[in-house]
Amino acid sequence: MINILLAGGLSLIFTLVGTPVLIRLLVRKKYGQYIRDDGPDSHQVKRGTPTMGGLIIIAAVLFSYTISHLVLWNPPTLSAILLLGLMLAMGLLGFMDDFSKIAKERSLGLTARGKLIGQFAIGALFGWAVLNFPDDRGLTPGSPAVSLLRDIGWLVLPTIVAIIFISFLVSAWSNATNLTDGLDGLLAGSATLVFAAYTIVNIWQFNQWCSRTSTAGPRCYLVRDPYDLAVVAIALTAACFGFLWWNAKPAKIFMGDTGSMAIGASLAGLSVMTRTELLLVILGALFVMEAGSVALQVGYFKLTKGKRIFKMSPIHHHFELKGWEEVTVVIRFWIICGLFVALGIGIFYAEWVVGQ
Repeated sequence: MINILLAGGLSLIFTLVGTPVLIRLLVRKKYGQYIRDDGPDSHQVKRGTPTMGGLIIIAAVLFSYTISHLVLWNPPTLSAILLLGLMLAMGLLGFMDDFSKIAKERSLGLTARGKLIGQFAIGALFGWAVLNFPDDRGLTPGSPAVSLLRDIGWLVLPTIVAIIFISFLVSAWSNATNLTDGLDGLLAGSATLVFAAYTIVNIWQFNQWCSRTSTAGPRCYLVRDPYDLAVVAIALTAACFGFLWWNAKPAKIFMGDTGSMAIGASLAGLSVMTRTELLLVILGALFVMEAGSVALQVGYFKLTKGKRIFKMSPIHHHFELKGWEEVTVVIRFWIICGLFVALGIGIFYAEWVVGQ
């Protein structure tokens, strides 16, 4: 537990102290956010707010993980390295998108096709890696089986299909969190809750780990490196929480695609390596709701040739245009996220208890 607590504490301090330094640097470089013209009028005052704050989240996670392992002389595991690599790669893609927006001085960055190709390529590489490199027990970081609370034995995918499935998850979740990042503090706060849930999941899996032969029970978890994944999960939790101090309304900095895409990819990676891909649909139901509102809006608009379900999508803008204050929308969406996180953790624990 010392490693987990140390990583969390270092990550929190890093973002609390490092974010204002990044803000000053971004202001000096004039790297400000461009606001979409068709968005709520109240958002136009945010034009010019420093963006690419996800850099500090990524840096905090990498720093805290590295230092906590050096201090305690714990070697890194392959699972953690792959998760950190996924976060870094998707953060780099998001950085390219953010920088493109700044260079072109408009709210659109990379083309939708270019971004999607990049996401699928990163996801496919990650998928290939987690299905290879078995340890001395023959266990790989990920599994070709689709999972809810543990691998579903009868739903094992062929390797190539499993890689495509994992790539889809990485792309889908990075887009979902990207769409959620539209109000001050909305994504930072909700991501804190979901990453905290995965910290609990990994700690529980470690305590009931099949590889701990002296204490393993009949409902032990056949996963790899759960303790080290808990270290990364708590570092992500603390980084998002510390960033929220500066990102809460009125935001002094936005995380940009650099942060939002890295966060979504990290969630996908955690779900794959904890064998809980379907559970993340519950834990991250807020992100599903946000992405689903966009899909419904676009689909309905095309089918009806111009009609809309919502006043604006993603759905958080719908409630803004209905007259809700931005802070009200954010807090209520945090509550929704918290309820689904509690439901997901409850289901995860209940499955273990019932199976005893």
